[in-house]
Amino acid sequence: MLDAYVTALGMVLDPYVLFVITASAIYGLVVGCIPGLSATMATALLVPLTFFMPPVPAIAAIVTTSTMAIFSGDIPGCLLRIPGTPASAAYVDDSYQMTLKGRPELALGIGLWFSVLGGLFGTAVMMVASPAIADFALGFGSVEFFWIVMLGLGGAVFIGSSTPLKACISLLIGLLIAMVGMNNPAGQPRFTFESTEMLGGVSLIPMMVGMFACSEVMRHMVSDGSAPHAVVQKIGPIFANMWRLTKQYPWQLIRGSALGTIIGIQPGSGADMAAWMSYAMSKRFSKEPEKFGTGHPEGLIEAGASNNSSLAGAWIPALVFGIPGDSITAIAIGVLMMKNMAPGPTIFVNNPENVYALFLVFVIANLLMLPLGWAIIKIATRVLSVPRRVLMPIILLFAIVGSYAINNSLFDVGVMLAFGVLAFVLEENDFPVAPVILGVVLGPLLEEYFINSMIKSDGRLIGLVDRPIAAVLAAITIGIIGWTIIASIRASSRTEKLAGE
Repeated sequence: MLDAYVTALGMVLDPYVLFVITASAIYGLVVGCIPGLSATMATALLVPLTFFMPPVPAIAAIVTTSTMAIFSGDIPGCLLRIPGTPASAAYVDDSYQMTLKGRPELALGIGLWFSVLGGLFGTAVMMVASPAIADFALGFGSVEFFWIVMLGLGGAVFIGSSTPLKACISLLIGLLIAMVGMNNPAGQPRFTFESTEMLGGVSLIPMMVGMFACSEVMRHMVSDGSAPHAVVQKIGPIFANMWRLTKQYPWQLIRGSALGTIIGIQPGSGADMAAWMSYAMSKRFSKEPEKFGTGHPEGLIEAGASNNSSLAGAWIPALVFGIPGDSITAIAIGVLMMKNMAPGPTIFVNNPENVYALFLVFVIANLLMLPLGWAIIKIATRVLSVPRRVLMPIILLFAIVGSYAINNSLFDVGVMLAFGVLAFVLEENDFPVAPVILGVVLGPLLEEYFINSMIKSDGRLIGLVDRPIAAVLAAITIGIIGWTIIASIRASSRTEKLAGE
């Protein structure tokens, strides 16, 4: 193994590979900053270029781009309340509130510093325990995945800054939207209204861009510029308080990194689910849950570490068993096969130096994120010197271009505008938007895993809890949802009692 690592180090330190890593890092940071252009899209656009690359630089380009894009999605979320990637949506309110309070460097520093630490944690797990952890994840069936998804949906109840009831309504709206199209176990058109564009369902990226970017433009138009917005005259030292926060919240860092890695291992989960679940868990176990959504660093630390650690976790089942952990590793598997590196247990025997080179690329990419992330933050903050009446049309233009670029379809632009109106109406009535997106992301998975579980158990509901791991996950999920309901009822009772007095 040591000889393979030495060979891999020589491959990674090749000038051409280092150039590819640096260029991919800059590309990923820029794409991640633009709302609507996700990390998956950035990775997919690189695939044609990898045809002309040897295996190591080809995989290095994908790894570096996705790592950088996931982090840089935090920047527009912090400065403009428009997350650049879906993974940044879970904690956008806290980061934006810090900017409104005149501390953007704290939010951006947390995003950068703890993304690096989380990414290194996930990489260490991937390097040390890939075969064992992938084997454990492979033992999960549709029943276990059903409860994992239910746990993610249950977290949406207390992700929202409003009441649990309003968060539940937002979640149900998202689940209803997820039912549109033919992406269901029966393959039957649902809620398509005889529209061919609706057969594929509602595209997530145009929807997310509309709900965050377009709604923000509408809010600015309605307020006539009087609504509070971030005004950044100067960005202070980004790393000034990071060591203090690391010592103050060590458990949140470890918990977020560990949860992100575990979620990344589960096929189909990805950084989005990791960020939402970590933020929800942070709020659930926090001693100051009432501060979440007001510019509190605790949730940012845990979720920021989680979304980057999940990237490395997703590579574990992809490398060892050829099962993609997320959409990015699904693309990567295609590139591996194109380079005659079919993923599976034999890849550690036939191409160990290439696998270890991938591990080292993860380490380099996360370390490179510190200086390049600092540079992109300094450049990105200059956009706020532009007057809002000029900035908002530019944002809307980027939103339209980003939505159109997904499928080269004007229909997606209409989807973006429609969901912008929906988000505007929801937020004007204090309904959280994040559970809507979570419902759309996890709704199809919930249905698929439930149907598969029922088929395996001949329609018996006891089949959902008759396996030990499934029973534990069910108990955790039901406990979290039940605790939230009881806590809400108690809070309402206290409020009524105080009002009566």
